[in-house]
Amino acid sequence: MWASYYRRWAEVTLSHIDPGLIELMPQLARFVPPAKLVDKHVYSPWTEGHLDALLHGSGTNTLVITGGETDVCVLATVLGAIDRGFRVVLVTDAICSSADQTHDALMELYRSRFSEQVEAVTMQEVTDSWQ
Repeated sequence: MWASYYRRWAEVTLSHIDPGLIELMPQLARFVPPAKLVDKHVYSPWTEGHLDALLHGSGTNTLVITGGETDVCVLATVLGAIDRGFRVVLVTDAICSSADQTHDALMELYRSRFSEQVEAVTMQEVTDSWQ
């Protein structure tokens, strides 16, 4: 299944993409270490078990989720986090998608169907809560 996907989207595979596009931004990289960086190779960060072990091993109970794409990797991350019992804070103005229609539909889904399991907030709300 992944082989046909990679043939279709060859330009976004590691062998074709500019390495600078997948590296952590310098503003964030300066925090690693002590922060931990966990790479993933599929949509979900949960399949290999490294992230789950790291988070549970450190006593983490809340995940603040940002990234792209809303309807692919972010969705897999959010649903996996819910299934594993984490408190999920989704930063609505720090996620994106290449498809506006599915992005908007998922934003509505998070706010309605998952309103008891996902806290949809803005980045300003996140930074205000940390001050």
